[in-house]
Amino acid sequence: MDRLEAMTVFAAIVDGGSLSAAGRKLGVPLATVSRKLADLEAYLKTRLITRSTRKLVLTDAGRDYLAACRQILEQVDEAERTAAGAYAKVRGQLVVAAPIVFGRLHVVPVAAEFLEQHPEIDIQLRLGDRNVNLIEEHVDVALRIGTLPDSGLVATQVGAIRRVVCASPDYLLRFGTPLAPDDLAVHRCISFDGLDSATAWTFVGKDGEKRQVAIHTRLTVNTADAAIAASTLGLGLTRVLSYQVADALSDGRLVRVLSDNEPPAVPASLIYPGQGRLPMKTRAFIDFAVVRLRERMQALETAATSLPQSTPLQRGR
Repeated sequence: MDRLEAMTVFAAIVDGGSLSAAGRKLGVPLATVSRKLADLEAYLKTRLITRSTRKLVLTDAGRDYLAACRQILEQVDEAERTAAGAYAKVRGQLVVAAPIVFGRLHVVPVAAEFLEQHPEIDIQLRLGDRNVNLIEEHVDVALRIGTLPDSGLVATQVGAIRRVVCASPDYLLRFGTPLAPDDLAVHRCISFDGLDSATAWTFVGKDGEKRQVAIHTRLTVNTADAAIAASTLGLGLTRVLSYQVADALSDGRLVRVLSDNEPPAVPASLIYPGQGRLPMKTRAFIDFAVVRLRERMQALETAATSLPQSTPLQRGR
């Protein structure tokens, strides 16, 4: 039995949640996956996974063995990368993760420029609004928005992001401009459920304390683009992240309101594993991307501060 191959199959079963998913990932028949797992358990003389009709559950021995497998497989991968020159030359495939809108607006242009300069690099860009596990999902670099918990990851901040409330000029002309968070009680709101509650938004008072303000949501959507589109149509006020709405604010389709009551900005950071040496491809991308993403974030901040502040509008008849 090839124990490294068996470890790879076992880890793929756990990651995929089923034997069939592992087979698809590894490109081998289901029967082969099942046989290799059975051979491994027979060799170890213990059950690693408890099978049921609905799911697979790791046994205590399986959890311990999985942790050891991941460590061994990572060491083997690192040894192979070293032998192949990954630490001596900028080449290979780089896996980068980022939020959907931020990735589309800012990471894609940076990645395209990087690829032009490094013909031996290929990038797999994974866009999604959930926080990926870099180690388990084999991600080299990720763009993360928000305060980062203590972990074995290294973070390099590239900018700061705010939650901003905005509406179309037509909406403000019809219903007036909210001058304080409590004014939202009489306004129509559009909620982006990937960011906020549909019943309350958080603001900061003059004393610096955060507080929840009840809102009336007329429409709830699950993407920032949809929230922004609905707001530009005059449906109501929406709250999204500052970079998501930068274009709509700069061209006047939307107007920013309640800026004095916005919660503090949160960092936008590039994160990557902190253990061991970084492959040259990863270090090269980080050094390249940090400079350019900082320039982009600074340009957004400069543009936001140069926009005229919203002026109070009387509610139309």
